[in-house]
Parts: sequence; C-alpha cells; structure tokens
Amino acid sequence: MNVWTKGVCGMAVALLAASCGSDERDFDATGIFESTEVIVSAEANGKIVELNIEEGDVLSAGRQVGAVDSVQLYWRKRQLESSARSISSRSADVAKQVAATREQIAKAELERERCRNLLRQDAGTRKQLDDAESQLAVLKRQLDAQLSTLSRTNQGVTDEEQAATAQIMQLDDQLRKCRIVCPIDGTVLTKYAERGEVTSQGKPLFKVADMRRVFLRAYVSGDQLSTVKLGGPAKVYADYGADDRKEYKGKITWISDQTEFTPKTIQTRDERANLVYAVKIAVENDGLLKLGMYGEVKFN
Repeated sequence: MNVWTKGVCGMAVALLAASCGSDERDFDATGIFESTEVIVSAEANGKIVELNIEEGDVLSAGRQVGAVDSVQLYWRKRQLESSARSISSRSADVAKQVAATREQIAKAELERERCRNLLRQDAGTRKQLDDAESQLAVLKRQLDAQLSTLSRTNQGVTDEEQAATAQIMQLDDQLRKCRIVCPIDGTVLTKYAERGEVTSQGKPLFKVADMRRVFLRAYVSGDQLSTVKLGGPAKVYADYGADDRKEYKGKITWISDQTEFTPKTIQTRDERANLVYAVKIAVENDGLLKLGMYGEVKFN
C-alpha cells in the first residue's frame, strides 16, 4: 500500500469516527425557557388617569401602579350614604311611641284593682268591675296594634337601610376595581395601554412575568419516561450561542399525561420519535436567563 492509499484510508476512518461521534448527544431533551405570565386587564370602564409602569420594571405583588377615573362612582357613593342616613332617621322610637298607652294601661289596672276591693267590701257593683276590665282589655289590644304597626314600619326602614348598604358595598367594590394593582411579583414584559386612554372591563393593560423562577419546557420520548420523575433533579444548560453554555440546577415540576407531535423547533434524543411528552423543569434565574431562550436538559 502506497503513501497516498494510506492517507485516504486514514481520512475515511477519521470521518467515520466523527460521524459516529456526532450521534452521541450530551443532552436528554431540549426546550425553550418560559415563565408564569399574567396579563393584567382593566376591571373598570373609564379613562386611565394613572399608569406608572414601563417595560422592564420590577413590581411587587399588591402594588398599585395605576388607576381608572372613579369620580362619578365616588359621588354616587356619597349620595347613597346621605340617603342611608335619611332612611335611618325614619326609624320609629317604639318606647316613646307607646309610652302614653302603657301609662293608660297602668292606670286602668289600678282602677280594676280598686273596683275589686270595693266589690269585696260590698261598696261597689259588679258592673263597675266589668267596665274596668273591659277598658283594660281595650288598652292592651291598642298597645298590641301599636307595637305591630311600629314593628312593620321599622322592619321596612331596616330593609331599605340594608338595600342602601348593599349598594354602597357594591360601589366600594367598583372603586377598588378602579385601582390597577400588580397581582404577582414579577417584571413588566409588555405594556398595552397608556395614561389618558379610555379602557373597558377585560381590556389588557400590561403583561407581567415572574422572572425569578423560570421553567424549561422540554420534550421527552416515551422510552425516556422511566428516567423522568416528578420532583426529581435535572441539569439544565442554557445555550447563549457560540458554544457558550451554562449549567443550572433544575427540578421537574410537571409531566404531561398526554402525548403530542414533536414541535418543529425541538430536538429529541431519539430523532425517530414522533410523539413526545412535555415536561417542565423549574430553574432559579440568576438574571441571565431570558424567555424564549433555547436550553437543554440532562436527567440524573
């Protein structure tokens, strides 16, 4: 064998070894980094009078970042509060209303007792006692009627007060919904509205995402499921391009229970696999991971 033949054979062996080596992948699955995203929408109709956010701002949960015009709601509440006070003033003072009748009943009882004493001493007649008892019975029925009327009147006033109170509570809820509040700790990704615009219920205002803890949504084939366990550890590699990779500790937080066709942008360990399972691996973000970034995972 001459030198030229030896050189050709050597090149062929090297190419074969390289091609075999290229099939050996140093990852079990690939995917895209994503996060928990929340689109904050308006809960009230009106003009946006305040919206103090910009894309990239880091917000805390419960922080008020804006407001929708609530002047008309405020004055309606004031009107209802005034009406409620007026309704309350119509409530009858039962004790004062029936005080005179109770006094008459007390006198009638004394008169009946006096007639009884006179009858025992044969100084009075049976008719006088009957008249006194009859007068007492009439006064008691009159008292019952007054109490019943006053009770119905006060019950009606109470019902009106409760209705007014319910309307005030509804307005309080509407006023709270005029405040634009961030629901989670996160970073503003997109701003959909500006101060001065007119918004309506359900209209998106901004999108916020929790960037402290991101997820790599990867895809595994059926024969890999035995190595993937919920809550299990994994090594995640972020691809920064130009052969620049960084390793992160990950934890498997979700495994899909349904198969799907392999997304076109995803590579699997077994390129022949058509149906795959989606998994989520949680990763603590050090500030370098970005949404939509390509990543790889190796299961322990």
